[in-house]
Amino acid sequence: MLLKAVIVDDEPVARKVLREYIEDIDYLELAGMAENPLKADALMAGKRIDVLFLDINMPKLTGIEFLRAGGGGHRPLVVITTAYAEYALDGFELDVVDYLVKPISFDRFLKACGKVRARYAEAGTGVVEAGSAADHFFVKCGDSLEKIVYKELLYVEAMMNYIVLHTTGRKHIAYLTLKGILTQLPASHFVQVHKSFVVNREMVSSIRGNMLQLGAATVPVSQHYYEAAMREILRDRVVKRN
Repeated sequence: MLLKAVIVDDEPVARKVLREYIEDIDYLELAGMAENPLKADALMAGKRIDVLFLDINMPKLTGIEFLRAGGGGHRPLVVITTAYAEYALDGFELDVVDYLVKPISFDRFLKACGKVRARYAEAGTGVVEAGSAADHFFVKCGDSLEKIVYKELLYVEAMMNYIVLHTTGRKHIAYLTLKGILTQLPASHFVQVHKSFVVNREMVSSIRGNMLQLGAATVPVSQHYYEAAMREILRDRVVKRN
């Protein structure tokens, strides 16, 4: 599969280096270059762009601001290319594929492109390998990124402007909304049972009235969610007396 790439960088020398790197990789095709995100937005409009090599420190709009704004609707996979290592956490929080710090060697650039290629290959085949991004995600907790493995996540609790992710080993507090984290959780395993709780249905060990037991914890099921939640949790697997 030939991947179409766009370079966004306000430095002509940086654009030249990245262009030459792209020309040396047989599965990449340069679709265009822009000196700032606003021009990139216009350049990509109506086109299929697979990967965006994006600088951070640019006039008018930074690369991070561009990503937070939505990157012009449909966003291709993103590789950050910057001289500023301190923005790495912000970049990975926005689900960039890789974060390259200038000066960028060809070997390091090639490795990042390999990650992009692997993402598209995985999406195309639907194959999920153990240890891949498909069985876990990273979430920003304070000044660190914490790995959350789906099968170890018992439930998620909303608390004011934060959420608490309760895992089998510990709990993590993140500045996110319950609605936001739901987009990350596979619907086949996670069910909202209350305006403040989402549970891993595979981890429910017992049900007593409107209370669910998950490990040592109990989680309430609200009346509004009760019927749909029970249907998802039980999945017609209740053994009944004949």
